[in-house]
Amino acid sequence: MRSLEKQRIIKNIGSSWFALGNNIVVGIFLSPFILHRLGDTAFGIWVLIFSITGYYGLFDLGIRSSVVRYVSKSVATGSKEDLTKLINTSLFSYSVLGALSLAVNAVLTMHVDTLFRVPPEFHSTARWLMFMVGISLALGFPLGVVGGFLEGLQRFDITNMTSVASSLLRAFLIVVSLQHGLGLLTIAFITIILPIIGSVVRGVIALRICPVQIGWRYVDRSTFRQIARYSSVTFTVMVATRLKFKTDEIVIGSMISAAAVTYFNIGARILDYSGGVVQALAQTIFPMVSESEAKGDITRLRKIFVVGNRFCAFITLPISATLFILGKSVIEVWVGKKYVSTSYPVLVVLLLSTTIMWSQMASGRVLFGMSKHRTWSFVTLIEGIGNLILSVALVPPLGIVGDAIGTTIPLAFTGIYFMPRHLCQVLGIRLRSYLREAFALPLLITAPLALTLLLMRRWFIPHNYRQLGVQLLIGGVVYGLGLLWVFSTKRSLNVGELAAKEETAPSGNGVGTPVEAYREEV
Repeated sequence: MRSLEKQRIIKNIGSSWFALGNNIVVGIFLSPFILHRLGDTAFGIWVLIFSITGYYGLFDLGIRSSVVRYVSKSVATGSKEDLTKLINTSLFSYSVLGALSLAVNAVLTMHVDTLFRVPPEFHSTARWLMFMVGISLALGFPLGVVGGFLEGLQRFDITNMTSVASSLLRAFLIVVSLQHGLGLLTIAFITIILPIIGSVVRGVIALRICPVQIGWRYVDRSTFRQIARYSSVTFTVMVATRLKFKTDEIVIGSMISAAAVTYFNIGARILDYSGGVVQALAQTIFPMVSESEAKGDITRLRKIFVVGNRFCAFITLPISATLFILGKSVIEVWVGKKYVSTSYPVLVVLLLSTTIMWSQMASGRVLFGMSKHRTWSFVTLIEGIGNLILSVALVPPLGIVGDAIGTTIPLAFTGIYFMPRHLCQVLGIRLRSYLREAFALPLLITAPLALTLLLMRRWFIPHNYRQLGVQLLIGGVVYGLGLLWVFSTKRSLNVGELAAKEETAPSGNGVGTPVEAYREEV
C-alpha cells in the first residue's frame, strides 16, 4: 500500500476507535446513571421505543449504502457530474421517504400504549416519546446523505470527531437534567436533537471539502434507477438485520414486560459496545473495496478480504474471551449485582453467534463494495425470519434467554456454513487458505490472554471497578505482547498464496472470479 493510503487508513480507523472509545466510556457511566434515576420500567420503555422506531430505518431502502458505493466510484473515476446527480437524487429520495415515515409514526404514536405492555402511568409519556423520536428520524433521512457522502470520500475522521463532540455534550446535558429532576422526555429531546445539529455541521464541512451543486435540475431519473438497482438488494439485508437484532426488545416487551426488556438489554448492550470496536474497523473497508473494484484490482480485493477479517479477529477474539470469563463481574460493576443472574446468561448465549459474526465483519463490506451481495441478502433474510420465529417460540418456556437462543442459532449457522464459503467462491480463494491466513494468528495470541484471565479468576473475582481494572490491565498486557510480536515481525499484513487454481472469467465489472461463481452471478 502506498504511504498516503496507509496514512488515510490509519486516520480513519484511529478516529473511529477514538469516537467509539468515547461512546463506550460515556455509555458505561451514563447508562447506569439513567437506569437508576428512571427505574427499570421507564428505562425499558426508553429502549422499547427506540427499538420500534429503529424500524423506520427501513425507509432508507438501502440508499445510504448506494451513496457510499457510488461516491467512492465517482471519485475514483473522476466523474464530478455523476457525483452531483448522485447527491441531489439521493437527497430528493430521502426527503420523500422522511415524509412517509412521519405518516407511519403518527399512527404508531396513537396506539403505542395498547400495542405493548406499557403501564397506565406511562401511557402519555410513551406516546410523546414515540412522537419525538419519529420526528427526529424523519429529519434524519435527508441529513443521512451527508454521512454517506463523507464515507464515500473516506473522511471518517470528520464524522467521528463531530460524533465525539455531540456525545460529550449529550452526556453533560443529560446528567444536569436528571440532577435537576427532569425526566424521560427531556432526556429524549437531548438525545435526538444533537445528532441533527451534528449532521448539519457535517454537511457544511462536506460541501467545503468536495463542492457539489444542489438543485432540482440535478435530480436525475437514470441515477435514481442506478441507486434503486443497488439499493433493492441492500434493502433486503437491512430488513434481515432488523429482524436479527432489533426484534428482541419488541418480542420481550409484547410477550413479557417492559421491565424484562431492561434485563435483556443489559447483556445485549455490552455486546453492542464490544461489536462497535469491530464495526469501526470494518466500515473503513467498504469504500476501499469500491475503489479497488472500479480499478479491477482483484489481488488487492483478495488481500483486503483476508487481512480485513484477520484484523476483525484480532479485535473480536480477546473481547469475547474476556466477556465470557469476566462477564458476571462486568455486569455487577456496571449496573449492579441484582442484574447478574438474569443478564449474564443472555450475554453468554449471544456471545457465541456474535463472535462468529464479528470475526468475519469485513466479509459483508467486501460484498457490498463489489455489488455482489444479492445471494447474501436472501440468505440473511431467511436467517432473520428464522430468528424471529425461534424467538417467539422460545420466549414462553425460557423467557429472555429463549429470545437470545432464537437469535444465536440462525446467526451461528450462517456465519459458520455460508459466509466463508461464499466469499471464497466469489473471490476465487481456497477456503482452507482463507481460514488459515485470517484466523490462525488471532487464535494463537488470544490463547495466553484466556489462560491468564482464568488463572486470575481463581485468585480473586472482581466486584468493583478497581479490581476489574487490574485484571483487564494484566490481561491487556499479555495480549498486547502478543500483538507486539505479530506487528514487529510484520506478520499482520502478510498473506500467503490465496488464489485458487481454477479457470477464471471476467465479471461485468472487470474483476476476475472463478467460472462457477461468475456463471452463478450472471
